[in-house]
Amino acid sequence: MDTSQAEATPLGERAQDVVAMLKGEKAPGDVFGPTFLAAVSPAQFNAISAQLTTQFGEVIGVESLKATGDYSAAIALRFEKAIGRGTIALEAQAPYRVEGLLLSSFESLDDTPDKISAELNAMPGNASAYFGPLDSSNPMFASNPDEHMAIGSTFKLYVLSALARSIEAGERAWSDTVTINRRSFPSGQMQDWPEGAPVTLQTLATMMISISDNTATDILIHELGREVVEAELIASGHSNPARTLPLLTTIEMFGLKGSPYNLEKYINGDEAAKRFMLLDFVDDIGGDTDKLEGPIPTVPTAIDTVEWFASARDLASILKRLSTLEDGTARGVLAVNPALDKSQREKWKYVGFKGGSEPGVLNLTWLLQDQADAWHILTVSANNQEGPINKGKLQLMAQRILALAP
Repeated sequence: MDTSQAEATPLGERAQDVVAMLKGEKAPGDVFGPTFLAAVSPAQFNAISAQLTTQFGEVIGVESLKATGDYSAAIALRFEKAIGRGTIALEAQAPYRVEGLLLSSFESLDDTPDKISAELNAMPGNASAYFGPLDSSNPMFASNPDEHMAIGSTFKLYVLSALARSIEAGERAWSDTVTINRRSFPSGQMQDWPEGAPVTLQTLATMMISISDNTATDILIHELGREVVEAELIASGHSNPARTLPLLTTIEMFGLKGSPYNLEKYINGDEAAKRFMLLDFVDDIGGDTDKLEGPIPTVPTAIDTVEWFASARDLASILKRLSTLEDGTARGVLAVNPALDKSQREKWKYVGFKGGSEPGVLNLTWLLQDQADAWHILTVSANNQEGPINKGKLQLMAQRILALAP
């Protein structure tokens, strides 16, 4: 069933209703069912609609609608500057309201690097992006690629690479078992696992990357040694390692940012003083979250001083080290949660992903291999000391950049 055949069906009618909503001609409550509205409120949908209009121009109409079931279809909507593709699902009974709608990829129609760069630089705070082959200094897109940005949990790429190289050197095996002997705060799940539970290094790495598990991360840093992960950061060719050293565990980051006194003391100390403070922290707290004082910050806190920092080119350097490992296990870990929809993944032979976020910080980084086996990076970062990052907007920026690929 193509678009013309679908127009008189419930799917066709609801697809047109979606266009009308995006144009502001219908209200979400008139089209969406209670299941959808429980997950996405009318206010949230209107915000998403405004964001899509800002990114891709006004919606023009339904480009295509291909049924995948009696009440579901693959949908493509044409905007002024892009075609958005995704899925739509309806209730199985009248009035056949929309219960599922997801536009997961956007094909640029008239985008240019200059347009994307201008919009990226217009975001609050600072932004950076880079897209191109790892073996070339000629990217397809670059905006502030040498600016050092807070990257949040994307620093876990350095932990993964340090672990993989230790295994490659014969010091450890992916199947080695350690125990749950410390905890951090979420993101993640392992903070709720039983004390002393056995877990393999590969499981820890998979949890650390796929769901950004902070407890798994801290256990791996403890097992490897902070200095080993720091050595990997330096060996990768990081352009300013001093800004990130000493490399913090996640619980140390939470502990510092939850204590104004210790945070100020840490910021004002030299590297030796900072390391001394962390030794005290390990002695006093270890991996026991119950011993921490102070709340976890919900607003941007010291994101320009107490963080993990890297430029886009620095992230390209660590991905290059991961891409050249003979053992593909680490790359398999990165591919568990690729953070791209199926249509986008199909253009690449391999897709791996790691992102990071905290209040005022967002990074999205992909390792990509094309059909000719060449490795690429796509990374976008935004830092805003004044407030939160618009995650949806940055994700849409990444999709627009990815669409620049030939």
